[in-house]
Amino acid sequence: MPAVDDTDRRRRLHDDAGRLLTPDPDEVGVYLFWIPLGAGATVVRTSGRLYEGLVARLAHRPPQALYHSALVVTIDGQSVGVEMAPVPDADGAQRGVVAEGPVGSKLIGRVRLFRYEIRRWPSGVIPDLPFAEASPIRLTDERARAQNVLDLVASVPTPVWGRDELDTGEMWNSNSVVSWVAVRAGLIDAAGTPPADGRAPGWDAGVTVARRHT
Repeated sequence: MPAVDDTDRRRRLHDDAGRLLTPDPDEVGVYLFWIPLGAGATVVRTSGRLYEGLVARLAHRPPQALYHSALVVTIDGQSVGVEMAPVPDADGAQRGVVAEGPVGSKLIGRVRLFRYEIRRWPSGVIPDLPFAEASPIRLTDERARAQNVLDLVASVPTPVWGRDELDTGEMWNSNSVVSWVAVRAGLIDAAGTPPADGRAPGWDAGVTVARRHT
């Protein structure tokens, strides 16, 4: 399915700060957002470009734009954000955190600074959502599938971020979480590819791991 920039729908899903808005009571959908890596964060954007420049050089290809993915599920008059993000504090319950994992290595992952969390956040915030490109992509409007997506989030694997601990040939990261859920929910074909011939590192890792259990 080609990516479609549905500006009107985007405005109904979140505000200019990335806060999820209350949908119409009968609104049901699973929406995929492609967010440029480091949008709104200069350090992340710069480090991402340096990383992609090195990877592209080793692969003998031109550098590509990098994307981070997130999901928004609308169901029962509520919008729920699904993504992986750094752990900012100990109040994970307020952000709908269903799992955590280490960043870099399991040893240093004992420290909060080196941990990530997987969020299933009702009426939550995805700060960089307003920067998303060619988004949102509606993966489904079926209630059962939307509910299944939310149920699956709590079962996402939590290997070390930035490492290929699950032997997929690619590192595990935030894109792996979204693609894993999309495969398990039967929505991966509707997700398509990142916009403008961009790249989503970690996406294939999630697909590979999910298909091992399908």
